[in-house]
Amino acid sequence: MDALQNVFVAKNSSTSPALVTFVTAGYPRVEDTVPVMLAMQEGGAEVIELGVPFSDPIADGPTIQETNVVALKNDVDYVQCLGMVREARNKGLTTPVLLMGYYNPLLAYGEEKAIQDAAEAGANGFIVVDLPPEEAVAFRDKCRASKLSYVPLIAPSTSLHRIEFLTSIADSFIYIVSKMGTTGSSASGTMNSALPDLVARVRDYTDLPLAVGFGVATRAHFDLVADAGADGVVIGSRIISVIKAAPPAEVAQKVEEYCREISLKGQPPRRPNFTPRPSGTPSRASVSHSESTESAQKSILPPRFGQFGGQYVPESLWDCLVELEEVHNAAMNDPKFQEEWKSLYGYMNRPSRLYKAEKLTEASGGATIWLKREDLNHTGSHKINNAIGQILLAKRLGKTRIIAETGAGQHGVATATACARFGLECIIYMGAEDVRRQALNVFRIRMLGAQVIPVHSGSCTLKDAVNEAMRDWVTNLSNTHYLIGSAIGPHPFPTIVRDFQRVIGQEIKEQLREEVGKLPDAVVACVGGGSNAIGTFYDFINEKDVRLIGVEAGGEGLSGDKHSATLSKGHAGVFHGVRTYVLQSATGQIVETHSISAGLDYPGVGPEHAWLKDTGRAEYTVATDEEALRGFRTLTQLEGIIPGGCSKSSLSGASMAKRTMRTHDGAPPGPQSDGAWSAVMLLLTDCGRRDGAAGRSSEYRRKSWRRGLGVQGLPATQRSGAV
Repeated sequence: MDALQNVFVAKNSSTSPALVTFVTAGYPRVEDTVPVMLAMQEGGAEVIELGVPFSDPIADGPTIQETNVVALKNDVDYVQCLGMVREARNKGLTTPVLLMGYYNPLLAYGEEKAIQDAAEAGANGFIVVDLPPEEAVAFRDKCRASKLSYVPLIAPSTSLHRIEFLTSIADSFIYIVSKMGTTGSSASGTMNSALPDLVARVRDYTDLPLAVGFGVATRAHFDLVADAGADGVVIGSRIISVIKAAPPAEVAQKVEEYCREISLKGQPPRRPNFTPRPSGTPSRASVSHSESTESAQKSILPPRFGQFGGQYVPESLWDCLVELEEVHNAAMNDPKFQEEWKSLYGYMNRPSRLYKAEKLTEASGGATIWLKREDLNHTGSHKINNAIGQILLAKRLGKTRIIAETGAGQHGVATATACARFGLECIIYMGAEDVRRQALNVFRIRMLGAQVIPVHSGSCTLKDAVNEAMRDWVTNLSNTHYLIGSAIGPHPFPTIVRDFQRVIGQEIKEQLREEVGKLPDAVVACVGGGSNAIGTFYDFINEKDVRLIGVEAGGEGLSGDKHSATLSKGHAGVFHGVRTYVLQSATGQIVETHSISAGLDYPGVGPEHAWLKDTGRAEYTVATDEEALRGFRTLTQLEGIIPGGCSKSSLSGASMAKRTMRTHDGAPPGPQSDGAWSAVMLLLTDCGRRDGAAGRSSEYRRKSWRRGLGVQGLPATQRSGAV
């Protein structure tokens, strides 16, 4: 901490701000990192940020995204990052080093151990891009105990209320993000003309040094930032570009040359408009403002479900989420909003039908099975419920541009439909693999007037589409609403999606009372991100006699890693802005998933499901690809209903549930139980329209037939001729 403070004390008496440089550990090769750090020092860098690689860096642009991919392919983890700092110190590095990255790798390593080991290795502090305020204070205190610094970030969108809080927890300097968007720069780019006002706004709350980053590439940019009143200038993406362009044997040399070009090391410093601030002035942040997180948090709705939930997002998104929460809460309590929302039920084809599957019931051996026909909604799934609801919120927010992610394409179709209905611009991000698998839904989205942007990073599936949508959102907050499709993401999105999807459970209750006069014994729903399941479960949570059963995608089985069983095999972590169960490596990197059902192959899950699992109120099981396909054929050939991908898993889950159910007298259900209990099973197509599911079923069937799967699962009388 002292070393960082001393840098800015020294620079405050000169006529040039401190140069702060960034490099991702392990890029382009593991052996390059230490020489690059030493070259930065020789080139005039006064603080070095060492990037800790993460699989899903949502705040970073393409340049730094690529370095994370390369570093992870080089097997760089947090331990190796510390080893690089230690080696650099042994080779003469005296420049302060900040470890910069995302929270989940630190959480996986162990927060206190991560801090203690960083201090032992010779690091000077941390910049954590996605740490929320209630945890930032505790993290800062742990850093202080190890004599390390915690550096908060402030963005152009940060409110004065939050600036007051962030300055209060800083101890060495504050990082100001110069512009909205993700990291990135170019020599031909321009700096934010409002930067002097932003620096002055922060300066009203603190005398601590202010370092400005994002978009700096040239000495001219450096001077503009200096003249705006900055005490430090951060350069990252441009250095990565220099490294990428350098011959392998000249990487360190080129970095040193570039740093000298920026720092003017060995030349007289120049900063014509600089007026040094009086030294020895105590920081107003340290003496005038409380460190209470109450000044930073104005949550109207509960932001967490037990330990799960929260807002682990880049600073640029924080106040936007606060505004969204306020608007949603007001809408939910506004009779006029409710009237408008319900007036669109006819458009959505609500209420959806509750159908008694008599032949499926007969084949099940005693369980009465009802299907909630969300597949009959407009656009073919439950996704339209949330899409219409959030479009109405976007109208209240004054947003004219809608972005969304989609896996199977159903949320994309629903969002494009709602945008067409209300005349809004629509952009859909979709993994390139899902674009291939769901060509018909891609056609529908485009036919509705929306743009589909294939995402080629990572596994090219749903999680990568979410990454790109969040990067778009942080760049275009002024006119854009991100219409998240599942009960995932930072607060308040899980609550918003649940509130618009709970109509499913409300209708089930009402319809079953009309049909049979009682509640079901069990409610079964598939779980990917979990929107249809939480919408179904929510109104039954307090009905203790009703079992809540979620079915995850078991892929090729839980003995390997080709599955999407987040609740069954995952661990608590932070992903896409929320603390929840996550499929991750031991080092906190998000792993790729698999499911025959596009859209279920997501490595996270809604935080309310994580809470329901931990409290034991809901139980979660898995259905493998083969089990899902058996359910697909069973329903198709017994009831003449072709289900979507999610519904096949629900069918398998219902079969598992049936084996553990008991009648009211405690006996296992069977043909003589005379319908002593009933189970509700959802028919949902959110993970693919029926035609998409049928196509994948056909492709999988050709492969599985050779393995002897055949038509197992069907009653003998139904197997003849079944293909």
